[in-house]
Amino acid sequence: MITSEEMKRRLWDGANELRGSMDASRYKDYMLGLMFYKFLSDKTLETFKVTSGIGQMSEFELLEEYTKAKAEYGEELEKMIRHVLGYYVSPEYLYQTWLKDIKSGDFEVQKVTDSLNHFERTIAVSGDSDDFQGLFSSSTLDLTDTALGSNLNERSKNIKALILLFADLNMVKLQKGDVLGEAYEYLIGQFAMESGKKAGEFYTPRQVSEVMAQIVAKTSEIKSIYDPTVGSGSLLLTVGKHLDEDAQKNLSYYGQEKNTATYNLTRMNLLLHGVRPEKMTIKNGDTLSQDWPEDPERPNEGIQFDAVVMNPPYSAKNWNRAGLKVSDPRFEVAGVLPPDSKGDFAFLLHGLFHLGQNGTMAIVLPHGVLFRGSAEGEIRKRLLQKNYIDAIIGLPSNLFTNTGIPVVVIILKKNRKIDEPVLIIDASRSFIKVGKQNVLQEKDIAKIVDTYVERREEEGYSHLATREEIMKNEYNMNIPRYIQANEEEIPHDVDAHLLGGIPQKNVDDLKILQSTVPDVLKQSLKEIRDGYVELLKPVEEISEDVFNDARIIKISKEIESKTKAYIDKYWDVLRNVDKSSSLTQLMDEMLVEIKQILSSFKYIDIYDGYQIVAEIWKNTLTHDTEIIALSDFYTAGRTREPNMVTKGSGNKKREEQDGWIGSIVPNELIAKNLYSDERKEIESKKARIQEIETELSELVEAAKEEDSDEANALGECLNEAGEAFESKSIKAALKKASKETVEYDLLKKVEKLFADKSALNKAVKADEKALKESVQERILTLTNEEIDNLMYEKWFGNLVDAIVGLVWKPIKKELDTLQMLDDRYADTLSAIDEEIQDSESALEAMMRELVVEE
Repeated sequence: MITSEEMKRRLWDGANELRGSMDASRYKDYMLGLMFYKFLSDKTLETFKVTSGIGQMSEFELLEEYTKAKAEYGEELEKMIRHVLGYYVSPEYLYQTWLKDIKSGDFEVQKVTDSLNHFERTIAVSGDSDDFQGLFSSSTLDLTDTALGSNLNERSKNIKALILLFADLNMVKLQKGDVLGEAYEYLIGQFAMESGKKAGEFYTPRQVSEVMAQIVAKTSEIKSIYDPTVGSGSLLLTVGKHLDEDAQKNLSYYGQEKNTATYNLTRMNLLLHGVRPEKMTIKNGDTLSQDWPEDPERPNEGIQFDAVVMNPPYSAKNWNRAGLKVSDPRFEVAGVLPPDSKGDFAFLLHGLFHLGQNGTMAIVLPHGVLFRGSAEGEIRKRLLQKNYIDAIIGLPSNLFTNTGIPVVVIILKKNRKIDEPVLIIDASRSFIKVGKQNVLQEKDIAKIVDTYVERREEEGYSHLATREEIMKNEYNMNIPRYIQANEEEIPHDVDAHLLGGIPQKNVDDLKILQSTVPDVLKQSLKEIRDGYVELLKPVEEISEDVFNDARIIKISKEIESKTKAYIDKYWDVLRNVDKSSSLTQLMDEMLVEIKQILSSFKYIDIYDGYQIVAEIWKNTLTHDTEIIALSDFYTAGRTREPNMVTKGSGNKKREEQDGWIGSIVPNELIAKNLYSDERKEIESKKARIQEIETELSELVEAAKEEDSDEANALGECLNEAGEAFESKSIKAALKKASKETVEYDLLKKVEKLFADKSALNKAVKADEKALKESVQERILTLTNEEIDNLMYEKWFGNLVDAIVGLVWKPIKKELDTLQMLDDRYADTLSAIDEEIQDSESALEAMMRELVVEE
């Protein structure tokens, strides 16, 4: 069974291989559309199979049975399948029929066009769910587009290749484990990154979605959710993912999207994630020009939702083409219309209008909404006076592929007490760089969400702004007015520079050392005058004293013990996951628990620990637990799969099998732990090869020197660049050289080194091949105990050291600060002056000696 990671990688590699020079934002419509049609076809065949009581058979055998049944039962069969699914794909128009035609050489592009058109017609005529209508319209999937190929033959070849990409994927099985939905969402994200500025219309980066979704999911009881600028639907789905299973089943999804192709993408995305058609209401329309959704029983009153999430187009120009007035119910609360040149507050007010009294809204907007004046200033003032703004979260710049500007997430609620402060979070410096983009790590997301949920204040990071503060700032919510970044740089001390010594106040600021080992620190310092000290020993020695101190060792042992207990607890849980296990819930549980464990230790950054466990899930556990859940731990441990590698380049690029790899047990770990003698032997031979190369390099250098035996004997055997010996030159020189001479001996030495190196290289190659084959066979016969040991090392081999390292990290940082202070004030200005004077005196003396007397 394919895992979500393997499927993502395979499909994206296939997409890159097939699309050639076609723009990613356009190609996505073809790839994702055909992938979805395969899903509809698989669902149709599966429904026929189940309702007909047919046993196991191949896909093409099932197609044959379905074709016979259609000929025999006609409309009756059609109605039965439509009743179950809400749609129907006739046998001659199935994806499997395309594959059959490709196999027999009868494939025509027109057949694909006819199939898509037929699906559209059957949905329209039958009056079935709107959710399927228009999905494959010619405006979205135009198979005559020359971008797919300049002529019919080229288009046919490219479309065939794309169809074959999904040929062996059972979309029904993949949907059950949410592998299909995950892969679809991943492809949308990858196409977004490739599309650059065009991506903004259909994609919100995962980390931004996570911040908004987790906050919304943790603070409201959600039965209905609405995204007025729904894009690909990722925000809606991310919120749903963070609800429990019962809430997910009962959740009603609403969304509106202006772009027709993106609107189609949304519906496909939701359906592939298992959202039932009756639970989704998605509309193709302009959110701002006409209010939607309205309550049919209450004209001019919009439907209200438990949650509203939104990533609208930033500062949309000419948003009010419909000529809306302030009397529009959506804008009445603001008392003024947003400026026509910037639609940010228009989207916000639309979402707020549809927010239920006890609901939560999250919207991402450019920073300008926090401080711009005129009409926007009036709207902001009105929202703050009514106390609808619950939190403002400043995020880093360059998070989005379509804009580099920094953004802000605004959380709104209607049920806040009038004196409740606004929580402001400045997370703009919390990111890592990945290529050109800034990315929030899992720990950054967790810290933002925890700070919001706990309404926590932290110097330099978060602040609860009172009504009085906000009024004092004239309703300007620019984040730097409320939160000043912590000053990392320690100011210079003039007296210390003049007279030497480290300022005592800087030593007092080493809070962790002062709190944990104050005596060790005190014994390492000597007061040289009031308020200034100097080190009695190097910082290296002080560090040894600190880390060997019983108190630090005790904390380290305690955290080590708790981490081992944590591993033991989840070791058994992880080995025993099955199809009923919620892997997302298990991951969340592990992440929450590591935070709880670390929170009892002072000065440790719990979010660093959170990140360590999050990365174990990302790098190994997500993949492995998916496989274990489909079989069992030991079966998975003894299972291997083809190791596919890409060879060649350009048109000759191809995938080939290069041996076998363990499904969950890495070949490298098997070799390291079960074939240590063989590995040592190989390493020994490699070390000898390195020694030979060093000897040859030394002889090359000697051969370049004039008047040396080596130069006389070997000089003519160097290559043109003079960097290495040529084997044929050595052989030729040997034939000419007289035996029992220095020249002959040197030539024989080089020849032997060449021979030894060649023999060793062949031996290493043979040994590595034998080891590789042994490891590949060993996978199949691993004992339960061996699997336990290998997998324990893979999952948790470095976890204890990494967590214990969190104790040392802040201490090490303060010791580094102490070293910096010592270096900074090591040379006083008076000492530097004396040194300059001495140098000047010496120079004058030299000049006098150089003066020639007449």
